[in-house]
Amino acid sequence: MAEYQERPATTTTTVIEKRGGGGMTFAILLLVVVVAVAAFFLVSSETSKDNAVTSAATQVGQAASDVGDAAKDAVGSKGE
Repeated sequence: MAEYQERPATTTTTVIEKRGGGGMTFAILLLVVVVAVAAFFLVSSETSKDNAVTSAATQVGQAASDVGDAAKDAVGSKGE
């Protein structure tokens, strides 16, 4: 038969400490703010680039119109 051994009675107390997650929450909040600021500047930069391209295209179009008018004037004055 199997022998039965009595184990000594021991009591163990386990203490579990729960620490606050404030540091992690602050880090996530800081990351969200940084991403939001970066996105704002990126969108603002893209808008500035778009406006600059539009302005340049308008100026090129106006210059082409001026050249066309000058060419018409030159042809008109030679024909007279």
